[in-house]
Amino acid sequence: MAVLALVDCYVELNSVDMSAYVTAVELDAEVVDLTTTNFGSGGWDERIGGLKSGTIAITFNNDFAATTVDDRLWPLFGTTTTFAIRPTAAAVAATNPSYSGSVLVTELSPVSGSVGDLATHDVTWPVSGVVTRATA
Repeated sequence: MAVLALVDCYVELNSVDMSAYVTAVELDAEVVDLTTTNFGSGGWDERIGGLKSGTIAITFNNDFAATTVDDRLWPLFGTTTTFAIRPTAAAVAATNPSYSGSVLVTELSPVSGSVGDLATHDVTWPVSGVVTRATA
């Protein structure tokens, strides 16, 4: 797999495949930039990475039926739950890595929109702990 159009992402929350409801997903990871510059640095900044953090942002087409979006997300509010994200729904492989970890469900907006809008549900949650990348 080389260049890829995201048409078949896999998104799992709390061990449940939510891909059929997801229209956008983004996993961001970052590290704190710590300056270690000193008088021996030759006039150049020197840096190391500090604490790592991340977020996941997901847009759902909302659904209020049993065992769908609202029914699955509402009980997670205020808790830490697991996630797994892959570029495609195919098996985990070197060309389809899985990124997984835990997130703190800090926000929900189950009803949002204007007259005639599609009922969507956007969330952005902070990662709690390590994000792992698996290729097998």
